[in-house]
Parts: sequence; C-alpha cells; structure tokens
Amino acid sequence: MGSTVKSLKGQQHELSDSSFQLNVLQAPTQHGEQFPAFARRLQEHDLYPLKPTGTTILQVNMGKMCNQTCKHCHVDAGPDRKEIMTRDTMQLCLDALQQSPDITTVDLTGGAPEMNPDFRWFVEELSKLGRQVMVRCNLTIILANKKYHDLPEFFRKHGVHVVSSLPYFQASRTDAQRGDGVFEKSIKALQMLNEVGYGHEGSELLLDLVYNPSGAFLPSAQASLEAEFKRRLRSGYSVEFHNLFCITNLPVSRFLDYLVQSGNYDSYMEKLVNAFNPVAAAGVMCRNTISVGWDGHLYDCDFNQMLELKVEQGSSHHIRDFDAAALDKRNIVLNQHCYGCTAGAGSSCGGETVK
Repeated sequence: MGSTVKSLKGQQHELSDSSFQLNVLQAPTQHGEQFPAFARRLQEHDLYPLKPTGTTILQVNMGKMCNQTCKHCHVDAGPDRKEIMTRDTMQLCLDALQQSPDITTVDLTGGAPEMNPDFRWFVEELSKLGRQVMVRCNLTIILANKKYHDLPEFFRKHGVHVVSSLPYFQASRTDAQRGDGVFEKSIKALQMLNEVGYGHEGSELLLDLVYNPSGAFLPSAQASLEAEFKRRLRSGYSVEFHNLFCITNLPVSRFLDYLVQSGNYDSYMEKLVNAFNPVAAAGVMCRNTISVGWDGHLYDCDFNQMLELKVEQGSSHHIRDFDAAALDKRNIVLNQHCYGCTAGAGSSCGGETVK
C-alpha cells in the first residue's frame, strides 16, 4: 500500500492508543461473557508466572518508518511514521551485547529496518561482535529506491540471515494485504537475493519466508504450506528459499482494527482461546528473547512493545541499564493477546513452536 494510506496514528484513530487497545482486549464479548484470563490458563498448567529460559536473542526495532502500510501490521508502520532509532541507542545495544555473550542472535526489525540511516553501520558493528544478524525484510524495500538496490550484496557480504514477508504465492492475495504491485516487486527482490546465493539448498546464506493469514483464521500446518510455497514459487518464478515461518496474526493495532471493523473480533478471540496449547505456551519466544524499542526501552516481545507493556518493574527498563542476569529472573508481562502465540502449533518470529 502506498504512501497515500495513513497509519492509525496518522489518522488519529482511537486504536493508535495502546491503552485503548488493552481495554478492547480485556472487555467482555458482545454477549457479556469474559474470555478466561491468559494468566489463569498458564496457572492451570504450572506455567505461571512465566519465566525466561535464558536470553539468546535481542530483537531490535529500528524504527516505525516503512515504505508500505500493510493491512495486518501490528507495528502500525508506514511512510508517515517518523520514529527512528538513533546511532547512540544502537551503540547502547552494542555495549549491552559486549557484556552478554549468551545473546548470539540479533534480530533487526521495523518498520523497514533498512530505512534507518544507520542500518548498515549497525549491521557492520554487529558482525564485528560475531553475532548472527537477522533482518526482517519486506522485500519491496530493495526496489523502492536505487540506494537500496545493492542490499542483497550487502546482506551476502555480512552473512545476514534474511527473513522476508510474503503473504502468499499468488499476486491477488499478497496485493490485497500489502498493496498493489507488492507481489511482483517481492518476486523480483527474491530473485535478486537468489542471484547472490541466498535461499539455495546447501547455501549458508539463509533466506526464510514469513506467511501470516489474510483474514480472521489461524494459519495452516507449516510443513504442508512450506512445501506448497516451494513448489509454486519454484515452478512459477524460479525462486528458492529455505524455510517458511507461519505466524498467527495477533489482535494488536491494525489487525485488531480489522477484527473490530469486520465484526470478527469475538469469534477470532474464541478461536485463539479454544486452540490454547500448553506445549506451545512452554515454548513462547518471550522466554529467550528481549525486545528493544526504537527509543531503547525494553519489552518481553515485539507485541508487548506495540502495546507499550514494558518489562516487569524491578528489571532494567532501558537498554542503557541492560542487565541480562536480572532480566532472566523477571516475570514475563502477560495479557489477552498472548493467546495468539499459544494457539495450535504455536507462533513466534520463527514460526511454529511445536515441532
């Protein structure tokens, strides 16, 4: 979707307020019933309070600016969002990593992280620290401006693990969710990544795709969907990739707006609640990940970040005070949206959590 589409914040929409979103999530259904508290479900399975298993991933939101305005975006990112991480805050992330050898992976996200003017510097500095760098790339950014055309080569040079969003292997469904022409540009970008060595069987240049449903339903089984994506993209476009990550849409920001506007909110939440899986709950990503906001504040996960639910009181709240040992003792902050990560086979930034 082009720059003419405003973010919820740009529209001054009530759901751009995180407190309003939390009120919606905690409100009774249209029939006056209350969904069971997520914390109570964890208690039933001796998982409460939910505790970290040891932080190995630092996920860094480099800003909310994006060249797209996707319908399902839980970040409410877009061209009209100006929040951006400064180099000083990136340096604080580097300082924290130097003191935290157990954190082996840095997951860069946005918005479009590549739009941050210090993105390349940060990747280079992370590489010097010997960390595995993962970039959440929306693909179209590679073609958005000639200054981004060499990103595939830059990624190759630094051994970046590229995780790319592609809602479907057909143009109609992809463009409906992400904007006209997005599928064609995404395929071209994938071909450019393939050309420099990404995505081929046996290649160490990892290229993974992310699928999330286009409507108010849970994703299909990851393995069968991955096989279908591989077959269709290979035969239709000669595109190769390694893994497909299936991610459940969480009722946050623009997807929450879609659910409310379409009258699907109650039924979707009911699906999530009924599909609660204690095995998936035990493997949620917040147990091994810390999320850093564009301004340096710390969160248990990317979704909590967008709802402005900072890490528990008593933990270090900002990257400048980062203390991995203290954070690993914290209780993870929960709310009703957490049902999205524990439904069915589970959902994380790396796809299903139940193998």
